[in-house]
Amino acid sequence: MSPPAKDVKRCAWVPAGNELYERYHDEEWGVPVHDDRVLFEFLLLEGAQAGLSWQTILNKRDNYRAAFAGFDPKRVAAFSRKDVRRLLKNAGIVRNRLKIEAAITNAQNFLAIQKEFGSFDAYQWRFVGGRPIQNARQTIRDIPAVSPEAEAFSKDLRQRGFRFVGPTILYAHMQAVGMVNDHTTECFRYKEVKRLGQK
Repeated sequence: MSPPAKDVKRCAWVPAGNELYERYHDEEWGVPVHDDRVLFEFLLLEGAQAGLSWQTILNKRDNYRAAFAGFDPKRVAAFSRKDVRRLLKNAGIVRNRLKIEAAITNAQNFLAIQKEFGSFDAYQWRFVGGRPIQNARQTIRDIPAVSPEAEAFSKDLRQRGFRFVGPTILYAHMQAVGMVNDHTTECFRYKEVKRLGQK
């Protein structure tokens, strides 16, 4: 991807001049992800975001990476009560006991899915038939908060014991990891991401 011009059109939800947000939008959001560790990272971060802004989580992302063992699900799954106490003292992350404990439980369930399906990637992408859903949203008002696929994904994860995986959180996750292309059609990334999804 070539660096965007200063006057480039982005999705309207990106705060103008916010370099961290712009970089996330331009380089990551909507790009199809098939790496289990990255999928776990986004599941953990989206769960941490519940009730907060994505900006808050982006600002703390490096702290989360350090606090949660580089988003290695095997290591997070082995966290103990001592680790929970350690994390509750970490001002660099969202210090919410329920979210911290959910991250550990979700890591354990993540490993169970890997064992059952061979990878979390193989499990997750079944909900969109293995290929990104290519939308053509004109404006951000056209983008829904949930979808039938997110509802099904959320229901299945909850049945497997995951927490902080409601359909709204899961739809945001699907957008982030490229299971759906929700860049608006005027955004410079719309066609680029669409091409990535067709490979």
